[in-house]
Amino acid sequence: MILGAHESVAGGLTNLFDRAARDGCDAVQLWTRSSRQWAAKPLDAPTVAAFHGAHRKARGATTGRALPLAAHASYLINLAAASAAIWERSTETLYDECVRAEALGVAQVIVHPGAAVGCSTTDGIDRVARALVQICRALGSRPKVRLVLELTAGQGSCVGCSFAELAEMLMRAGERRLGVCLDTQHMWAAGIDWSTPHGYAQTMADFDRTVGLKHLRAFHLNDSKKPFGARVDRHAPIGEGLIGAAAFGRLIHDPRFDGVPGFLETPPLPSGEESFAQGLSRLRALRPTAGPPRSSGAARSRRRRGGS
Repeated sequence: MILGAHESVAGGLTNLFDRAARDGCDAVQLWTRSSRQWAAKPLDAPTVAAFHGAHRKARGATTGRALPLAAHASYLINLAAASAAIWERSTETLYDECVRAEALGVAQVIVHPGAAVGCSTTDGIDRVARALVQICRALGSRPKVRLVLELTAGQGSCVGCSFAELAEMLMRAGERRLGVCLDTQHMWAAGIDWSTPHGYAQTMADFDRTVGLKHLRAFHLNDSKKPFGARVDRHAPIGEGLIGAAAFGRLIHDPRFDGVPGFLETPPLPSGEESFAQGLSRLRALRPTAGPPRSSGAARSRRRRGGS
C-alpha cells in the first residue's frame, strides 16, 4: 500500500506538498474547494500551472516517486437526496469537483454517496446511480479522473454502509470509471469486523464476492473512537482507538493492495499538531500479524496496467 494523508491546502493549493514532505507522505489527499460551502472560486490558469509545477517536483518520502493524488469531495454533496433541488446541486457540485481534479492532474475524487432523506434506501441508491451516470456522461468518453464511492459508517439514513449497497450503486450506474474507497473506521462502525485474522479474511472475501477487488481504488486509514457497530463516524489516531494497531499491519502489508493509496484522516494530537507524521511512522513500523493471501490474478493485472 502507498501510505499518505489528507493534507491541508490552507494558504494555497501548493502548500500541501510541503506538508506532505514534512509528514512523510507517499500519497496525498486534498480538498480542491471548500468542504463546507457550495460556492467555490474557479481555478485560474496561474493556480493550475503552479500546482502542476509543484506536483512534478514533489516526491514520496519513502518511495522517491511522484505522489499519487486524490481529492475528497465536499461533505455537502448528497446524491441520495429525495429533494430535487439538493440532488441537482449535489450532482453539479460533484461534476465541478471532477473538472477541478482533472485540471489539477488529480487521479481520483472520493465522495460519500449521501443520505436517503425523505425516501427509502432503495430509492436513495437509485438516485446515487443516476447522478453518477449523469456526471460520467458530462465528463466525456475519455475522462482523466475516477469517481470513487466511500463506504460510510451507517449513521442516520446514509447509504453505502455495506458492500451490497456499494455494489448496487456500481451495477446500476454501469460506469467503468467508478471505484470504491474503504474507510477502516467506517467499516468498524458499520459492523464489518476486519480487525482479527479471521475477520479480515472474511471481510476481503465478502468484498471480492460482492463488489470485486478490482474496484477497490483507495483506503482511508483511521482507528475508531467508538465501539464496533456503533454507526458513528469518529476517527482516532492509529493505535489509539478501539481497532488497535495490529489490524493495520495486516491490511497495509496485503500484497493485493500494492499500489493502492491509503490516506490517514486522523484527528490532531492534543498539542494541536497534525497526527499524520506520527501515524505514518506507526504504520511503517508495523509488520504483518498473519500471512496475507497471495495476489489474485485480477490484482496483478491491475498493477501491470498501472491502475489508479
